[in-house]
Amino acid sequence: MSGISEMSVASAFSGMTRVDPVVFKAACPDCRGGFELSANALRLVVGATHRTTFYSFTCPECGAAVRKPAGERIVELLTGGGVRALRLHATAHGA
Repeated sequence: MSGISEMSVASAFSGMTRVDPVVFKAACPDCRGGFELSANALRLVVGATHRTTFYSFTCPECGAAVRKPAGERIVELLTGGGVRALRLHATAHGA
């Protein structure tokens, strides 16, 4: 025997506590309001280039549709925090 014992899923998670949902700080360029948004309030689109990769949300204060560019680090932070990504695929031209 290697000394490794099997563990059930229930026992593996028995010591864990509930984790608060991730919130993201955001600001509206229209009304200049600052607020926190949950992962499901954000939309992330990952395109083939940096120009087609962005995140968006609706300002909870003024209702404006906000769209901001998302670099690699922002994409990592958003997806790591539970924001679902829509991945756009490049299409072949001339075929």
